[in-house]
Amino acid sequence: MDDVQQATDAPPIQTQYCEIPLKQYTMEPFAMMIFGGAGDLSQNMLMPALYHLYLDGELPKDFFVAGAGLPAMSDEEYRNLMSEAMKRNEEKLDQKKWTEFKERLYYISGDFSNNETYEQLRVLATELGKKCGNNIIYYLAVAPSFTEQVVKKLKEFNLCRGAFRTKLILEKPFGRDHASAVELNTVLLEAFDERQIYRIDHYLGKETVQNITFFRFSNTIFEELWNQHHIDNVQITVAESEGIRHRGEFYEGTGVVRDIVQNHLLQLVSLIAMEPPASFEAESLRDEKVKVLRSMVPLDPEDVDRNCVRGQFGPGLLDGKKLKGYRQSEGIREDSVTPTFFAGKFLIANWRWAGVPFYVRTGKRMPRRTTEIVIQFKQPPLKLFDANCNQLEPNLLVLKIQPDEDIFLRFGVKYPFSPNQIHPVKLEFSSQRTFHAEPHPVYEKLLVDCMEGDPTLFVRQDAVLAMWDAVDPINKRWEVKRPAFPNYESGTWGPPEADHLLERDGRRWLSV
Repeated sequence: MDDVQQATDAPPIQTQYCEIPLKQYTMEPFAMMIFGGAGDLSQNMLMPALYHLYLDGELPKDFFVAGAGLPAMSDEEYRNLMSEAMKRNEEKLDQKKWTEFKERLYYISGDFSNNETYEQLRVLATELGKKCGNNIIYYLAVAPSFTEQVVKKLKEFNLCRGAFRTKLILEKPFGRDHASAVELNTVLLEAFDERQIYRIDHYLGKETVQNITFFRFSNTIFEELWNQHHIDNVQITVAESEGIRHRGEFYEGTGVVRDIVQNHLLQLVSLIAMEPPASFEAESLRDEKVKVLRSMVPLDPEDVDRNCVRGQFGPGLLDGKKLKGYRQSEGIREDSVTPTFFAGKFLIANWRWAGVPFYVRTGKRMPRRTTEIVIQFKQPPLKLFDANCNQLEPNLLVLKIQPDEDIFLRFGVKYPFSPNQIHPVKLEFSSQRTFHAEPHPVYEKLLVDCMEGDPTLFVRQDAVLAMWDAVDPINKRWEVKRPAFPNYESGTWGPPEADHLLERDGRRWLSV
């Protein structure tokens, strides 16, 4: 009786919330050196992002930005070039603030293979370093073929460690396959420590992508259903309505698998499929994502033939406008077999996801630009309604990433005044309407995280290698098996085989 009484009198167990404090990050003064500082990425993404951060008061008092590369120009000419770019990108440019901002811009003219370029860089870094505590951020906004060359030169001129406290930001792709990614990383680690390296995937800076983890782990009603017992399949679509623009040379050497599948799509797969992390610390989150990537079922050549579809767009119509095919684009060979479309079926070999197919697709010249994740739940085991209700629409959870940041839940209700008719309806969350917030430019978020030293949204090397392991068999198989291209018209959802991929499993591509 005493034991029972003691148990009754014991204080109730308290649920702990946020007991593990998040690491605090601070932004220190810095100088950012952008290799490819006059290129498209710098003009259209990086400079507007830095300007907006300055406009919002998020940058420290002492900061500087220096472009490096060709064509040759003076500091003033570079400032004028950026001014023209900002006029194109900003509807209302605050001239007073922009004038203040552009005075912090510098330029180093030179070829990346030329020692004199790095001599100039060292002089400028030393000069600016005195004003910003020697905090130097190198941003490689260059073609992948220049990466190793630039890093080796930075090491040769003692610009990586020692007197300077440096960080290095790299744009994807990180290599062309597993072997080249290992070689690249060897070069990187000879010059920098892993903690100094920030491999940027701009998809990870999108608000809805970040919201996936919060949505999953803060809502028990979904987390309890997030497994092979309740989910029938997961579909991820990254569709682009535009073609390759002026990126012909880059795209010919890359293709859709290296450009989108190996990074963006597999990052989304890992976020949907990951286990709850021990905390929201960077390494805990990144550890769980890597576990998913390592659990993906390897593809043999027969799997690639059966479960992967490639395509290349031909001429077609989009919004009433005639469009050229990929092979008619500037810089593309007339007999090019570079794929611009991919659809595939991946499986994850762990207890949570055993048997649940992850269907992914991405392509150029699709009917519209959209990125969305559709999670289809399993149908009830018994049909409780009459014969008119045999084709029940499945319950869907849809996370839209772009162009809008929305979350939908589709479920069935009784249609008013009908005897037994089921009607699908949606519950909808819109970030813009709920919080009256416009989508935040992703580069602003990622630049701030790097400046503050927060690696959470950047890709770790072991994840890079695991993603190459997933797609290398696809690229190797397709290199020896020539396709019949083009096989889909511009303005369509890809080749018919992409639909057959799901139809063979008794499913179809879904959207809300």
